[in-house]
Amino acid sequence: MGVPVTGFVFHSDDSDPLHSHQLFITSWDGVPVHVHQFRGTTSFDDGHRHQYAGTTEPAPSDVPHSHRYFTMTSVNDGHRHQISGITGPAIPLPNGGHYHEFRGTTSVSGVNPHTHQYSGQTSQ
Repeated sequence: MGVPVTGFVFHSDDSDPLHSHQLFITSWDGVPVHVHQFRGTTSFDDGHRHQYAGTTEPAPSDVPHSHRYFTMTSVNDGHRHQISGITGPAIPLPNGGHYHEFRGTTSVSGVNPHTHQYSGQTSQ
């Protein structure tokens, strides 16, 4: 038996050379899910930094949870890095929302192979 899932597919414009469609799941087995935005700048290593931005994977609302995340950095010095991991647990806000902290090390890349550190907080 399958799990009932609701959501929608977002068709991106064709300006991105890595053209894709994003699937946004809004409920899983009848339970609403949500996502967070994240963005930042990596540490300065090997003479440069990278920018990154993305959206976490969906997770259930109103229960203790974390989110998986994945994105690619901007191209700088002729290369880019992969960023992926799992956020920390939800941190409640006084207004009833929450956010998550994240941190990690990028994948190895570049003519002179190296990594960058990154960390931050998701949107609410």
